[in-house]
Amino acid sequence: MGPRNKTRILEFLLMEVTEDPELQPLHFILFLFIYLVTILGNLLIILAVTSDSHLHTPMYFFLYNLSFTDICLSTTTIPEMLVNIQTQSQSITYTGCLTQLCFILIFVGLENSLLAVMAYDRYVAIRHPLRYRAIMNFSLCGRLILFCLFISIVDALLHSLMVLQLTFCTDLEIPLFFCEVVQVIKLACSDTLINNILIYLATSIFGGIPVCGIIFSYIQIVSSVLRMRSASGKYKAFSTCGSHLSVVSLFYGTGFGVYISSALTNSSRNTAVLSMMYTVVPQMMNPFIYSLRNKDMKGALKKLIVRTASLL
Repeated sequence: MGPRNKTRILEFLLMEVTEDPELQPLHFILFLFIYLVTILGNLLIILAVTSDSHLHTPMYFFLYNLSFTDICLSTTTIPEMLVNIQTQSQSITYTGCLTQLCFILIFVGLENSLLAVMAYDRYVAIRHPLRYRAIMNFSLCGRLILFCLFISIVDALLHSLMVLQLTFCTDLEIPLFFCEVVQVIKLACSDTLINNILIYLATSIFGGIPVCGIIFSYIQIVSSVLRMRSASGKYKAFSTCGSHLSVVSLFYGTGFGVYISSALTNSSRNTAVLSMMYTVVPQMMNPFIYSLRNKDMKGALKKLIVRTASLL
């Protein structure tokens, strides 16, 4: 550890993806492949929803926004890491770090909120099928998206403005592959009590409420499905929730894995790898989950591919 003198911050240092120079090209190709698959997969979902009128429903409208959020979140983290691998430099400017930190908070918060809204959509569809169109009208769906974006931006700006008030030392090595608010705060020399309180408060509100909403929605969904007499009706109801439930499990499962790992292991590299997986794996897998488990989406994707191929 270096001396902890106060200094004017110009840049932070991120953790190296690998300490072995011979493995750097392999890691570069791997993460480039993951990024391209993520972008292509989510872009196909967006184009399929846009081009097929049968998918102009609330469920696919929310899926459209989820795919766009996944593209943005991946773009916030992976390109910077690819540049660092290629240039063999782990530095990121102070402004660049705070910008990345802010956008990560926005898009993680937005994804978290969108998953809760999508759970509510499935709850209304199964609990009130006859009034579904009336309840989940376009106006309400639009307001829900704007509200999710608003609270995500407010949360991110609060954390970013609080970090701007901190004084940092010469120990500026972030033990992750990207800038994350908790790790940045740990590098500060000044008092971080208010920042830590804000983190716990924001996590409880902006994280806890969506999780509780998802749990409540699925309790009501299961209750409604169990009261159905038809086996085919039960299967159809559960099948409409299968993709969303898989995405929710993947998103929160990887997040919970990062939390448990950081609490049980002293290896900062293992924690860094899991943290990167949290911002990479769910975003890459979401298009596959929705396209492979959903007949309407598979049909729309086939039409899109055929239409594109005919233009070539």
